[in-house]
Amino acid sequence: MKKRLLFIATIVFALVNNLSAQKLTASVDSMFFAPDTVCIHEPVSLKSNIFNASNYYWGFCSGYEKNAPTGINLGKKFKFHIPTNIDIVYDSGLYYGFAINSQTREFLRFNFGNSLSNVPTVTNFDSLKGGLAVNPTSLYILKDTFSHNWFIFVSGGFTDVTSSLGRIDFGPHLSNNRPNVANFGNYKNTLNYPKGIFISQDGNYNWYGYIVNQNTNELIRLDFAFNVSNTPLMENLGNPNDALNNPVLNSPSDIAAIKDNGNWYLFVTNSGSNTIARIDLGRTLDTQIVYGGQIGNNLGNFNFRINYPSSITINKDCGEMYAYITDSTTSQLVGLQMTTAVGPYYAIDYNNIGLMNKPSSISSIIRDKDNVYGFIANPADSTLTQVDFFHCTNSSIPSYTEVTPPVYSYNFPGIYNIYYVVNQGLPTQQVNCKPITVLPYPPINMNQDTTICEGDTIRLYAKSNLADSIRWSSTYNIDTTYLYGDSVKVWPDYSTSYPVVLYYPFGCVVDTAIRVHVSKVHADAGPDRWINDGGKTTLGGPNTTFQNSITLSDGNFVYNWMPYEFLSDSDITNPVANPPYDYTYYLTVTEFNDKYHCKSIDTVVVHVNCADIVLPNAFSPNSANSATNRFTILNKEIIKLNYFRVWDRWGTLVFQTINPTIGWDGTYNGQPAPVDVYVWEADAFCTSGKEITKKGNVTLLR
Repeated sequence: MKKRLLFIATIVFALVNNLSAQKLTASVDSMFFAPDTVCIHEPVSLKSNIFNASNYYWGFCSGYEKNAPTGINLGKKFKFHIPTNIDIVYDSGLYYGFAINSQTREFLRFNFGNSLSNVPTVTNFDSLKGGLAVNPTSLYILKDTFSHNWFIFVSGGFTDVTSSLGRIDFGPHLSNNRPNVANFGNYKNTLNYPKGIFISQDGNYNWYGYIVNQNTNELIRLDFAFNVSNTPLMENLGNPNDALNNPVLNSPSDIAAIKDNGNWYLFVTNSGSNTIARIDLGRTLDTQIVYGGQIGNNLGNFNFRINYPSSITINKDCGEMYAYITDSTTSQLVGLQMTTAVGPYYAIDYNNIGLMNKPSSISSIIRDKDNVYGFIANPADSTLTQVDFFHCTNSSIPSYTEVTPPVYSYNFPGIYNIYYVVNQGLPTQQVNCKPITVLPYPPINMNQDTTICEGDTIRLYAKSNLADSIRWSSTYNIDTTYLYGDSVKVWPDYSTSYPVVLYYPFGCVVDTAIRVHVSKVHADAGPDRWINDGGKTTLGGPNTTFQNSITLSDGNFVYNWMPYEFLSDSDITNPVANPPYDYTYYLTVTEFNDKYHCKSIDTVVVHVNCADIVLPNAFSPNSANSATNRFTILNKEIIKLNYFRVWDRWGTLVFQTINPTIGWDGTYNGQPAPVDVYVWEADAFCTSGKEITKKGNVTLLR
């Protein structure tokens, strides 16, 4: 079929105030420098190494083959009649596709205009006055860089008698409506149901090509010598290392080629055995391959992912290689990702995309600026499927056309490829791309913009477990002892921002700031204090800003204590608190003004001291109040109760327990105890480990 190295580059995807600073590294082939890793919203700076080009194009969020392709079925409007092959190319600012119909022996041209997203117009050249091969099966498009002419080679035929190879000459432009055709026939009956073509110029400036015979499982080499317009010599190279399968099976269905690390490789689909073969040609295309040589490798079916493969295309994209295989019976697309042509290979099932229907051919994968496309011919219903690797929209600017692009950023984490082309459309065109990893915003626990009262001190913090180091850069009313720590104390007299920079080992530098607003409102929760276990205390201090105070007489103030548990009222300045254990309360004073809201927060810690056993001196079992109808220990800090006993005045034990949460209900032997004064005794351990023993009296009321 075709399929050679084209170009491809990017996609995929991509919060504090500012992110900055990055280490620039070279891209593939060093056409430009870019950071390897940034964070979302971090400014990205690129540097070109080429300054004298005729034109430039930067794509910052371009299509990228590492992601799964999508597909769209474009319908039946393309004059298909059992299409067997299709390919697309770029010529002089326009995109063209070419296809062949096996049933009607027709040669079709698709003109997409300046974008592959357009619906193409179709030109039907028929059989070019009979010069086209009978039952055409494969085509290959190339441009002779010496003559600057375009050629399309077409092979076809189901037997050695009907098989032939032809060439269509378009001249300097593929827009030519009257191309010439030459049919070379079948030299020494070498061709026998030829499938797939690859042709290229070697380092010795000679032209060579390769075809596989489906009927005989043989590899055919074409030798054009120094001019691709020559009638080629055809040489049967046999079945290298039986990579094209058992000769009994009529298997090879397509061929694609790629050059990697200076060596040429052919990839062949074997429809008879559901496998992929790799043939290693070495440094040159004129390698003399002998039947049975150790250069053929059958790669297998990749865990049964390959089923009746009909076509293959392969190309490089940003340092990696990608092959795509169509299955003619399952109508699925399978991808192979590889770092080098010799593997390792990672196979991916893309299933049926774009309503593929018994696909016979997949085109080269080609870039249209930031989009990446391929096309698949479906002979079962004569439709065309468009394969799309669409670009993303996660960069602040999508592209740029000058030598030095502006600083931009990505708004979502992911792997993006920067696509760079210079001298596009010219013989000196160069294409380069580089993946850039955009990391999620590093988790940082930090103050939000904060309001404090005048004269207060606040601790600002910016904590991130992933950061290598942290630096606070302000010198105004800040504790300089901890400028390189994750928190600092500040006491501004006026509203100001405190910058902080966090450095990360993976390339991110987060440069942000915490804004401290200073208001005249003051909250005084009172000093920290101690109370006995079960006791009460009144919160609040004298310095709280009150309604109609002299300093802010126009304000309307709201007071709020949090948490509100164990408080008599959470919306007054001096509530009564009776916490059962150590508790921290926050007093928030908020001034609501016509122009702004001022807020101040203060805290008080109420420590509960377990130094005594606290019980009421009277209780009434008949009361509906659950707080007074039991004689119960009020302490909340008791970890162990050794005993709690109650006697009547004659020494009779009327109640005992070792559970501090259980109290006496005023009964004895199931009968109500009489109104009287009773004696109690308790022994317990506090949570602090202190032992307390106490005796006392309690009056039972009814």
